[in-house]
Amino acid sequence: MTDPLPPFYAAVPVQDDFAALSDTENYTSLPEDWWVGTSDIVGSTQAAAAGKYKTVNMVGAAVISAQINAHGGVAFPYIFGGDGAGFAVPPEWKDRATEALAAVQVWAAEEFDMSLRIGMVRISDVRAAGHDVRIARFGAAAGVDYAMFAGGGLAWAEARMKDGANGVPPAPPGTQPDLTGLSCRWSHMPSRYGAILSVVIMPARTAEDPAFAKLAGKVVALAGGLDRSGHPGDTSGPGVDWPPAGAQLEAHAQHGAGSLGAARRKALFESFVAWLLIKTGLKIGGFDARRYRRVVGQNADFRKFEDGLKMTVDCDPGTEAKLRSLLDQAVAEGVVRYGIHAQSEAMMTCIVPSIMTDDHVHFVDGASGGYTVAAQAIKG
Repeated sequence: MTDPLPPFYAAVPVQDDFAALSDTENYTSLPEDWWVGTSDIVGSTQAAAAGKYKTVNMVGAAVISAQINAHGGVAFPYIFGGDGAGFAVPPEWKDRATEALAAVQVWAAEEFDMSLRIGMVRISDVRAAGHDVRIARFGAAAGVDYAMFAGGGLAWAEARMKDGANGVPPAPPGTQPDLTGLSCRWSHMPSRYGAILSVVIMPARTAEDPAFAKLAGKVVALAGGLDRSGHPGDTSGPGVDWPPAGAQLEAHAQHGAGSLGAARRKALFESFVAWLLIKTGLKIGGFDARRYRRVVGQNADFRKFEDGLKMTVDCDPGTEAKLRSLLDQAVAEGVVRYGIHAQSEAMMTCIVPSIMTDDHVHFVDGASGGYTVAAQAIKG
């Protein structure tokens, strides 16, 4: 991803202090003529209950993968939400962004029988409704940064999409998105300290409530006391087993016009080679699999601001108790709404344009419902 960024996005500074992103003053409003895309899987809570949450994550990440490939790998703001994703693009990208979004909708239905809601809305329309879309960039590691969203506009656009507004024309049956690089080969990451908590915290009043920003800062500080701020993975990177549990899902993403079986065999072969290199420490053609595994962990997206705060963290019982007490008090004060879902493992879904560069991105979620079940607890 070395092509020039859109001028607006290139000018947004990269923050290396995650705690600073609780302050909305560190965000920049998107231009009036940009567009926001949203997506959401219908029935994701039921899919999680049926043991299909890895598929849910794969479809959510596919939305981002299709956009990355549609725009030639040029960086743009996007965010992964577990059972969907959001993104923003300049006006000259709008048509191909819409086409890629519609292609993923068809693919999700035909490959997994999953209904994906999608929508596109112009920033000027978001502001006319009394909201804003503001972004920041967080440098997770030297090779990658992730967009953070504030202002309430993304949440508003998603709600409107769920109500049937901001629709996108459907793509023809059989349309295949370009999902090059999308994979889920790493094994689940078991909790080492107590439980993997997927946490979703939303403002109860307004998107820019200073009381919410203060509370978010306290939560980030509390999580900062965990090992690696709660990162679910080990310092050596995520686990690797063979055969990988996600080989079949990757085959669905990569087979295109070819056979599903051939794509699965390819995924199994490539993952076996990677597994062998990691186990032995051997290098092929300058590729250091053990270093790559460490970089995967460093690049992982396990916490984010998306009109609220989301985290998937490995948490000990004492810190969990403090977190719940802090949030319960904030609920009583009318500052937040929140949901927490505890599970034994975290999982990772990846977008890897090239194994020879360090700009690959990796989305972390709880392995047994994660953000989707935590968000449902808010609704409940």
